[in-house]
Amino acid sequence: MLHNINWDVCPDWVRFLNREAKTENNENIASRRQKHVHEFAGSTGSEDGNSIHNHRFAGVSGQAIPTPGGSHKHRIFTNTDFFKNHFHEIEDCTGSAIDVGNGRHVHFVKGRTTVNDGHSHSYQFATLIENPIVFRD
Repeated sequence: MLHNINWDVCPDWVRFLNREAKTENNENIASRRQKHVHEFAGSTGSEDGNSIHNHRFAGVSGQAIPTPGGSHKHRIFTNTDFFKNHFHEIEDCTGSAIDVGNGRHVHFVKGRTTVNDGHSHSYQFATLIENPIVFRD
């Protein structure tokens, strides 16, 4: 507190809680840890009819979602950069895993952004490999 004023006005339900400390069942603790995500980065197409421009974006996918046939996909949600007084949202799911060797894989994503400022943009990109650095003893 500064000068005896309680500046902490954030209600308890808004706080980022240490879930591990609050969970009593150790099996639930392990299941809540992040296990398998992919980084991604790219830029949109520039086919806006009014002015040619594109947007950049980057992020980290959601957890693996099992798919029929033994593969999986990931949810992607991010905003593009802010350019020419607007931005776009990207919300999609990746395709299934694409093996790139050595037990690693990527995912392909293709779609369109939200419509903002009277237009949308196309995008297509591949995620980065999962767990890019593994330290070994």
